[in-house]
Amino acid sequence: MEEYDLILVGAGLANTLIALRLQEKRPDLTLLLIETDEQILGNHTWSFHRRDLTPAQYEWIHPLVDYCWPGYDVRFPLFSRGLSGEYCSITSEQLAKTVMARLGPQIMTGCTVNSVTATQVRIDDGRIVQAHAVIDGRGFAVEKTMSIGIQAFVGQVWRLAEPHGLSQPILMDATVDQQQGYRFVYTLPLSATELLIEDTHYIDRVQLDPEQARTNIRDYAASQGWQLATLQREEQGNLPITLAGKFSRFWATRSVACSGLRAGLYHATTGYSLPHAVALADEIAQLSCMTSPCLRTTVQRYAQKAWGRQRFFRILNRMLFLAGPATQRRGVMQRFYRLNADLIARFYAGQLTLWDKLRIVSGKPPVPVIAALKAILKPLIK
Repeated sequence: MEEYDLILVGAGLANTLIALRLQEKRPDLTLLLIETDEQILGNHTWSFHRRDLTPAQYEWIHPLVDYCWPGYDVRFPLFSRGLSGEYCSITSEQLAKTVMARLGPQIMTGCTVNSVTATQVRIDDGRIVQAHAVIDGRGFAVEKTMSIGIQAFVGQVWRLAEPHGLSQPILMDATVDQQQGYRFVYTLPLSATELLIEDTHYIDRVQLDPEQARTNIRDYAASQGWQLATLQREEQGNLPITLAGKFSRFWATRSVACSGLRAGLYHATTGYSLPHAVALADEIAQLSCMTSPCLRTTVQRYAQKAWGRQRFFRILNRMLFLAGPATQRRGVMQRFYRLNADLIARFYAGQLTLWDKLRIVSGKPPVPVIAALKAILKPLIK
């Protein structure tokens, strides 16, 4: 039986950042990353706003960043707008190379995990690996303790026949046909002739047709005058958008420390998870006690604070998903992006002030007041 100080189950963003941070801050620890797939980190692009992180957090994550832009654009039927503020992206391909170079011997891939306890992981080939502590980072699992909407997307990286002409990302182009709900196209200019084009939908359940999304991407590119030449890669995902939940019951189902989406650590409205992954990695790297009870308590305490700070976002989500027809959700977002640029930055960072919250809900409402109140007060969890 093999034994380690810490086993991280699931080699996704949160667990790999924890492993990298611990290797830097606690090189005395023996670590093991276990991944079901043959390749760690999957096929993803993680983005964040520079203001989402503290200066100290950005300092250690910056070497892992592949792309940075000075700002971004949004487009709606009634207006288009550019906002300043550094926007950054990390790709799974490059991050995986760094993780493999630094932690290669400590990574097991192609291993299906049968069971996880606070100190032990059982693999389907009969092996048992043991540790002083285990972190379960195997992604989001739908549970009765949470009521969620879905941000579903298909993204494709294309090499174009000619330069695209973009100088910064388009975070939301919501001028497109709305189809099943709130739909927008997200575009990252990776080079003069390379684009990540992502068809994104805020929908009630996982029902996005990948083929329809691919058609949407091709149609959008044509509408922009971009000549698609070579498809380089594709990524798909379904991110939870939390409407309501019972946090204590959510954590009662977790016998071991969790990370990432499995711990409920993501922005409730945008689905961005990297800022929480960075912060949690710092929290764990500062621990002097690396036992299962200490680790679980630390993660739960951090997640509890994050849950409390996001109550207002869950209220907004209920208004977005429940207060009107799905095809009218665009109006809510269109109104929001007319607000003050600093307020928008604080929204992404999850650092809204009381005045910010009042400003968001004041003025002419984007949804009927009575419908909004019903959405806020509707019991979603038994």
